[in-house]
Formats: sequence, structure tokens, C-alpha cells
Amino acid sequence: MKRVLLVATTTGYQIRSFGEAAESLGVQLAFASDRCDQLDDPWWDQAIPVRFHEEARSIETVLAACAESPIDGIVAVGDRPAVLAARIGRTLGLPGHPPEAAAISRNKLATREAFQSAGLPTPWFFATPIDADPASFASRLRYPAVVKPLALAGSRGVVRVNNEEELLAAFARVRRLLSARDVRLERDEAHGHVLIESFIPGAEYAVEGLLTHGALQTLAIIDKPDPLDGPFFEETIYRMPSVAPPVVQRRIIGAVAAACSAIGLRHGPVHAECRVQAAADDEDLRVYVLEVAARPIGGLCSRAVRFEGNVSLEEVLLRHALGEDVSSSTREAAASGVMMIPVPRRGIYRGVDGVDQATAVSGVEAVRITVKPDTTLVPLPEGKSYLGFIFARGRHPADVDRALRDAHSRLEFRVERELAVL
Repeated sequence: MKRVLLVATTTGYQIRSFGEAAESLGVQLAFASDRCDQLDDPWWDQAIPVRFHEEARSIETVLAACAESPIDGIVAVGDRPAVLAARIGRTLGLPGHPPEAAAISRNKLATREAFQSAGLPTPWFFATPIDADPASFASRLRYPAVVKPLALAGSRGVVRVNNEEELLAAFARVRRLLSARDVRLERDEAHGHVLIESFIPGAEYAVEGLLTHGALQTLAIIDKPDPLDGPFFEETIYRMPSVAPPVVQRRIIGAVAAACSAIGLRHGPVHAECRVQAAADDEDLRVYVLEVAARPIGGLCSRAVRFEGNVSLEEVLLRHALGEDVSSSTREAAASGVMMIPVPRRGIYRGVDGVDQATAVSGVEAVRITVKPDTTLVPLPEGKSYLGFIFARGRHPADVDRALRDAHSRLEFRVERELAVL
């Protein structure tokens, strides 16, 4: 039986999906995650405890644990796990992304510098220490601009600012976020700086792909039908196949391939985010790649990406990690999509009504509420999670869009105001 090492965080939603895919393929999964190393197998899955900020020690731990049961392939879920997985893969001599490229991909400043050096479309940008005085440069910026942490996942901490006053407020807000306990526990030097760059208007897309020795295979171009113009950038709907004109799709694929090359990514899954600036002439159309992650689409969103024969994304990734040819994998003919249910406001989550009604909407396949009762909800830009996910399929992307929005409108979340602590 082939054995694949899955490197992930303990809170990763995708772990179960990989487990199901491994069982379907007859593949054995070994886990490496950032769980407690003082308790004896607290999750009953024989996972190898690692620390993403202690790479050398973690690699030694993995090698010792796998000494008698060799690893045939590696897959990572999440940005920080992707870097450690790349280093483990290099140590074991397995194909994968170069560790240096994986590290660049999770650092927004390093990514911008790589794109600029390669001559790719890039916004103006600069980084500054988090303890800097923003008043010293606020008057020199061109607005609108975007303030963002260098290495937080998703849109956490990303704020659009339209003038000096908003810049000062956003900078203070991001500074507080980077001082939060959960961020400090990551022990990442990147959290000591903030990136400021120009805001890029235009439609936003995601690309799910696989690199095989440098060649990009596009698995899906994903539309984001809701405008992402700020001040915060909470993603809600992912929908596919893309309804963008063929010329736009070709430009997106070309831009992502060039971005992967600029970073140095070579072998494994990639998830890219792009902004497309419309133009009167196709020659003037510009695609800005915002980032390329050295891992697949995150969370439960992967369940919206399926392939002919009812094959999951995780099955394709496991086969690719084992060296199999997956070039014939083609996304299913049906349109599909997922809504990441946004946090409506800060407060204590008590429950939700209307799940049965939402599930009954034509085209909706499932409604998954992942937030636990009595959880303190925090919206973006400080928040880092959603309330759950809605999945839909249909004949056309517009059908999927309507189903997701209709289902969401039937959900009523009970959120109580937090009590002030005196």
C-alpha cells in the first residue's frame, strides 16, 4: 500500500476529505500536524507532532517516525504546512515545490518582489515595520491603497484606505491584529512588517492548478461574482466554470503560469488569486496575480471542485503526489459553487435557524454550519473563519449563484452581544 504524508494544522477542514479520498484509492495516510506533543495521540490518528516555526526539529521528528514505513508522496494543506512539507520532501528526495519557493509564496512582500523582478504586472508597494509611524509617509501615498499583513491567510488584516485618515486608522488596526496572541504564537518574523500597495480595481478570479515539473495544468478558473472593492475583502461565493470571455481566461492562465515561474514553484498544487483590469482593447487587458499559494484551495471549498467520474480534488492530488499521470483529469460538466458564510457581526454565536429550508432550495447540495455554539464571532478584518459553507450545483453558473444566495437568505444566525468586562 502506497503511503502519503499529509502536513496540516489541527484545525484543517480538509483532513477528512483527504481521508475519504485515500480510502477510495487504497492509499495509507500519515499525518503531521501542530498538535500537542505532550499527550499520547490526543486525536487518535497517530499523527506526528510538528512545529511550523521549528522546521529542523520537525523534519527530524518526521524522519524518525517514518523510518520503518517509508513515505511515497507528500501533500500539504495550508500555507505554513506547505513550507514545512516542501522541506520534508527535499530531505526525502521526493518531488515537490522547492522550499525557497514555498516560503516566498506565503510572504506577500517576497511575492511582490519576485513578480516585479520577473517584469510581471505589479502594483506599487513598500513594506514598513509594524512599529513605524504611518504619519511619516501617509501624505506621500497615492490613494486608494491597501494595507495588509505579510503572512496572514486569506483576507485577514487586509484593508483598503482612500485617504490619509483612513490609512492611519487601518495601520493601527493591523498593528493591533499582529499583536494578538494567536498571531504572536506563530513566531513568524514576517508579522513584524506591513505591506502597503496600490489598490487594483477589477474583477477577481481564483485559479486551481497543478504543476508537474514546471508545467501548469489548470484544474479550474473560479469566478468571484461579488465585487471585492473593500474596505475589507471578505470572499463569499466561488463559482465555476468561469463565465469570463475566452481571451480573459487565456490571459489568466498565462499570468498564473508566469507567476509560478517567477516564484520558483515547480511541482504540486497551486492556488492563485488574480485581478483583471478590463480594457477596450484585448491587448491592453492586464492580469495582476495577487498571490500564488503552494497548496490547494483551502477548507471545505475543495468540495465544490470535482472531476469527471465523480472524482474529488483530493483524489487527484493524492495520485499526483504518488507520481501518477493526472493530466486527463477534467472538471465535471455541471456548474458548481460554494458560499463561505460570512460573519454578520461580532458577538456570541448561539445557533442558527432555517438550515432545513436552505437545504431544500433547488440546486443546493449541502449546508454545513462549522461554527460551534458559544463561540465568539469576529468579522473581518480581524476574524479568520466563516460560519460554514453552502454547496450547490446546476446546469449553468447563474443557477448556482441563485441557489447559493437563496439558501443564504433563509438562514438566521442568533448572535448575542458580548457582555462588557469591568
